[in-house]
Amino acid sequence: MNTAAKIVDPRVMTVEVTDDEIIAHLVDGRTISVPLVWSWRLSEATQEQRQHWEILGDGQGVHWPDIDEDISVEGMLHGAPAHRPRTSTGRAA
Repeated sequence: MNTAAKIVDPRVMTVEVTDDEIIAHLVDGRTISVPLVWSWRLSEATQEQRQHWEILGDGQGVHWPDIDEDISVEGMLHGAPAHRPRTSTGRAA
């Protein structure tokens, strides 16, 4: 039995940020998304800041320079939301 192997290439080609989701379109044709609330920085960013992104490396992730946020494809695939840093009192910053 001869079956064609599907090529998996989890690198970002382009990104969309909506009011609810971060959507990554991958080189291999897949589209993955995570809730916007997974990134507290993007959740609090303006639309202009959300739309100003850069691809990291060879597509391993996305960087938003205006808010210093990085999200990796691996993190999106494994379901790893960003945690808000804590202050010295233990409260979310």
